[in-house]
Amino acid sequence: MAHPAHAAAEQIRTGRTTLGIELGSTRIKACLVDADDPTVVLAVGSHAWENEYVDKRWTYSLDAVWSGLRAAYADLVGDARARHGVSPSTFQAIGVSAMMHGYLAFDDAGALLVPFRTWRNTDTGAAAAELSELLGVNIPLRWSVAHIRQAVLDAEPHVARLAHVTTLAGYVHAQLTGRRVLGVGDASGMFPIDAHAVDYDEALLARFDALAPGVIPPLRALLPEVLPAGVDAGALTPEGAALLDPSGALEPGIPLCPPEGDAGTGMVATNAVAPRTGNVSAGTSIFAMVVLERPLQHTHHELDLVTTPVGDPVAMVHCNNGASELAAWAGMFTRFAALSAPGADAGADADVDSDAVFDVLFREALAGDADAGGLLAFNHLAGEPIAGLAEGRPLFVRTPDSAFTLANVMRAQLYGVFGTLALGMRVLDAEGVELDLMFAHGGMFRTAGVAQRFLAAALGAPVAVGDTASEGGAWGIAVLAAFAASGRERLADYLDEVVFADAATVVAEPDPVDVAGFAAYLDRYRAGLAVEAAAVAHL
Repeated sequence: MAHPAHAAAEQIRTGRTTLGIELGSTRIKACLVDADDPTVVLAVGSHAWENEYVDKRWTYSLDAVWSGLRAAYADLVGDARARHGVSPSTFQAIGVSAMMHGYLAFDDAGALLVPFRTWRNTDTGAAAAELSELLGVNIPLRWSVAHIRQAVLDAEPHVARLAHVTTLAGYVHAQLTGRRVLGVGDASGMFPIDAHAVDYDEALLARFDALAPGVIPPLRALLPEVLPAGVDAGALTPEGAALLDPSGALEPGIPLCPPEGDAGTGMVATNAVAPRTGNVSAGTSIFAMVVLERPLQHTHHELDLVTTPVGDPVAMVHCNNGASELAAWAGMFTRFAALSAPGADAGADADVDSDAVFDVLFREALAGDADAGGLLAFNHLAGEPIAGLAEGRPLFVRTPDSAFTLANVMRAQLYGVFGTLALGMRVLDAEGVELDLMFAHGGMFRTAGVAQRFLAAALGAPVAVGDTASEGGAWGIAVLAAFAASGRERLADYLDEVVFADAATVVAEPDPVDVAGFAAYLDRYRAGLAVEAAAVAHL
């Protein structure tokens, strides 16, 4: 696969492009690809943003959504024009993706009723437990239906005006096209999907509606229409074009593919849509998706049952906390490097490349002990349901006889990113789910051979990383837009024959020493959850 830095103007086959935009937890990214060869990434754009903790809930304002989208889009258009002379007139299709789950609730006039409640909120415990028992499937705290039910249980005033609920991708798509639809992968994080119908499960909808008839509209009326990848999902309206590009250069009428969640775009970006394959997406959160050969035998609170973008069943291990704590530690070392660099003084720090700092720290971790020398790192900035924690307290713990070195500190921090994920993956192992290959994507895999190697140790399975790993979901939704524009019928065939036919990937096999070392770390991690719980209770 081509990396953005390697795409050349002469590689554009016909001047036809597709645009993908993904609203992640810390960055909004835009990615432009050749519509006929999506491996050619022509331009990228991005905008950094952060969630806010307001009234004990994690949120983003809708103003921040649109200012961030416009900034990322403008960054991409400038890049495309400067490097290739490509303008928005070449767009054949657009796709929108975003972080899954959460609660965006609107009245019948389209007014937002309460601030956006993101996947990171964990105050839906009563609803999630009630619904898991009622529906017979695990309903995690972050799922949209848990947020809906919790609002009813808490008799929140806005419930009387509730007209429809959607995800962040569904909201942006509706503003751009006027259509209230959702890709099946994203919809599967709102309410359970009937894989045969590629739609919400009718029997389970009826059970939910029987809980409180008349209090809110029937759930199907509240939720967006479900669409599989490749079908018509509407076109850019004049109002939508002006929202994204106030300059007026973006013309209406461009088709949009079904909006998807970041889990679905991660599967596409790694070609992990076939049984016995999976992918790990690492960012603010970290989650693993494993495409199932058969239904699971039991219900597990550690596992979500979601779908691929075409509706095939997937087991998902979702952890609220990913690489943010690791990034905070790297930021501290970046600051130290800036202050200690030649030429720095009290009034002017030296410029330090943060990517270079990450590279140095990651490679130093390779020199650490296999079990991280007895050190232990919890990356829990937010609550972590798999670990039984309603709130987060980042912790770094060691015993007096531990090997406290920089190499072990960094290995412990990297292991800590994968700790809760590994607990959930052990549940899949116990179910007899077999995994031939796990694909990984996200910025932490840019340093070749480090996070990838440790993830292979954590999973006990080979881990592959491709050239577009750092572009992640923005590239994945651009590929889904290209698939919709291609007229092809089967997503799996399109990925195999068009997108990944000549894909370059690097595979890390589990190293036995690392596997044993991570297992020892995980035993310590599991025992240390009592310390983490005490920190939540007392700090």
